[in-house]
Amino acid sequence: MSRHNSLMASKPAPALLVVAAFLALHFVPSLVSSRPNLIPGRESDLDGWILQNMKEYDERKAERMSQSDAPGTHFDSGLAVAEDAVRIIRVEKDGTGDFRTVTDAVESIPSGNRRRVVVWIGGGEYREKILVDVTKPYVTFFGDKIDVPLITYDGTASKYGTWNSATVAVEADYFMAVNIAFVNSAPMPDGKRQGAQAVALRISGDKAAFHNCKFIGFQDTLCDDRGRHFFKDCFIQGTVDFIFGNGKSLYLMSTLNSVANGVGVITAHGRENVQDDSGFSFVYCNITGTGETLLGRAWRGRARVVFSYTYMGKVVDREGWSDYNDRARANTVYYGEYKCSGPGSSSIHRVKYARMLSDIEAKPFLSLTFIQGTKWVLPPPNL
Repeated sequence: MSRHNSLMASKPAPALLVVAAFLALHFVPSLVSSRPNLIPGRESDLDGWILQNMKEYDERKAERMSQSDAPGTHFDSGLAVAEDAVRIIRVEKDGTGDFRTVTDAVESIPSGNRRRVVVWIGGGEYREKILVDVTKPYVTFFGDKIDVPLITYDGTASKYGTWNSATVAVEADYFMAVNIAFVNSAPMPDGKRQGAQAVALRISGDKAAFHNCKFIGFQDTLCDDRGRHFFKDCFIQGTVDFIFGNGKSLYLMSTLNSVANGVGVITAHGRENVQDDSGFSFVYCNITGTGETLLGRAWRGRARVVFSYTYMGKVVDREGWSDYNDRARANTVYYGEYKCSGPGSSSIHRVKYARMLSDIEAKPFLSLTFIQGTKWVLPPPNL
């Protein structure tokens, strides 16, 4: 059993495509620009920053095409090659595309793939359990923003184990999803049944990006397992630990919606060792839902989670965080908050180990460099 398989098992229940600028993103600052890399401190400045970085992306792409791939200056070399040789395949439930199922489309991609393959998915519901294995990097799932395709399955921990219960599991690097709903349709845990955890998406590959996607489930909705990941304009819904794993990820302008009947928990970060370079950073997010919801609990002893410029609705429990009934973990976790707002953001009753960060302390969590994203984060394809 692999390290992360055992880690999940131990978790307790509770044609050429022009890769050009797209409307929503992108925070890909030119590495030769003197412009600050930090996400702006005022939400009203975001639109201007996006437009500037879209321009800088084009400049950086032109530079990449005319110069050698000097370390620290350009995209990862493999990514640059993949993006210059794009293949598009279409999935339509009515048979008018290249494939009727997403599974068949993924299986058509050869092992050792080295080009960007865009799987364009028509609207509708696809009841499938999908694996993008490690031999198939550079895959994009792309849906229509108006008619978002929904990929759903009802796998549970009792049948598959938590880690393998995912409706969609991605183990390959450089994955991207745009306008896709990932759903685990298993019923809400009732607190009595064992193995009711049910993952909608597991991302175990490195350098993955998700734009305008939905992740719908209850307990353990999104397994942010390992690697560096970028989420923007996403909607993530669940009850307990609905964002969990040991990934190093930046969540930007996304909604975190708790639907717990009792006390919910947004994050359960899996960092165990000091040397683990992982953590979750939430910036300009919106916390909504019902009941009481904790920002995170110390599933592992060195969990690292930071919320910045985030609106916290009244759903957020006033203590904010939990040490998982292990006082030793209160001394080792890194739970931070920075310039958040809303009724749930008050620090008056926060647990003592919650950190109200200074500008200097928050800075590492407020940039694409948190995930080394200036070398690999790209705008969604303009289809």
